[in-house]
Amino acid sequence: MKLLICQLRQTRSAWKSSFTTLALIGLLSACDASEKLAPATYDCYVVNDVSRTHPNRAQLQALLDRKVRQGVPGMLLSVRDQAGTEWLGAAGVADLYNQIPLKPCNITRVGSTVKTFTAVTVLMLYDEGLLDLDDLIGKYLPHSLLSKLDNGSTVTIRQLLNHSSGLFNYIQNLQFQTASLNELTKEWSAKELLAYAYGQKAYFAPGTDVRYSNTNYILLGMLIEQITHKPFYAVFEQKLFLPLGLTSTSFAARNPVPRSIIRGYADIYNDLNVIETTYYSGWDYYTADGGLLSNPHDMAVFLHALFGGKLLKASTLQEAMQWEEPSKQEADGFKTAFGLGFFKIETPYGIAYQHSGDAIGYYARMLYFPEKKATVVYATNGNYGRIDPLVSSKEATNEILEAVFK
Repeated sequence: MKLLICQLRQTRSAWKSSFTTLALIGLLSACDASEKLAPATYDCYVVNDVSRTHPNRAQLQALLDRKVRQGVPGMLLSVRDQAGTEWLGAAGVADLYNQIPLKPCNITRVGSTVKTFTAVTVLMLYDEGLLDLDDLIGKYLPHSLLSKLDNGSTVTIRQLLNHSSGLFNYIQNLQFQTASLNELTKEWSAKELLAYAYGQKAYFAPGTDVRYSNTNYILLGMLIEQITHKPFYAVFEQKLFLPLGLTSTSFAARNPVPRSIIRGYADIYNDLNVIETTYYSGWDYYTADGGLLSNPHDMAVFLHALFGGKLLKASTLQEAMQWEEPSKQEADGFKTAFGLGFFKIETPYGIAYQHSGDAIGYYARMLYFPEKKATVVYATNGNYGRIDPLVSSKEATNEILEAVFK
């Protein structure tokens, strides 16, 4: 794999979907040397790691090694069973320029997986009696903001959580796509991002269908702040990160680009000549629709706590799993239903509750299999172009699950 360390400038493009892919048309210019970093920059450890004695260690490591040979810069994987036995592995590099190997405990960007954390925090506030899921969001947020959003004054908290609001997804505004790609290191505020949804037609009337929209979760972050009078990420820390011991998990607003974060890479040319994109994800540093920093180990701990009944009342968790199916399924994806903050997908290895996430140069996916009470969480420091089919496609997910469950 070759590496181009470049600044992206004067680009014009389109985000092909609200989930993942980036298509750039334009110029790559001003190639610069990356930072000189010592291996100790990426030092980390996991307490009581038993991966070396795990019975499936050989086939799991072989999977990661194969992905790297195919062109993924680096890949992290956690596989955890009902008893809590966990295999942690890594392959590839944390830093191509400095040729530093990836470690299983390294931190990375995990993008929209934060939406599950956001949703769980809202549901915890519901358990505390501080809101009702069928309250209009207008009970908590100002009319001056919501009146600019088609459906904004008529959607409920539940409809924001399960993407049945119909609210326009700001990421799909072509003006936002151009603006964000022309200023890839810009750090955006929530109000700046919401402005790209103002005046845009809703996809459908609230509650009549489901369609993924990042706009929903910006509003939910604002809701958390309005109720608690704290930054939403401080509430994450109070209710989730600290109680669960998620020592490798933080939100980007505290430190947008930690020195120890693994470098991100994007295959812009669709030929595995990747460019470094570590500093190119600034639009979600301060909003609850993205911006999470973590690793597969911590994400697995969170999933087991959630679906093990340690975070929410049993009745609330069941309410979160009242599934809504979209009127149109993605032709090349898993059959999917929408819950409150996560999705149900049908895989060859059983039902899974899951969420995935993207940032420029990063991808992550976390899955919980209720019948097996097992988690599979993986993350990569590369995406787009020829890398996406290797890590985020249905076929890639099935390949990973086959190595885990065969």
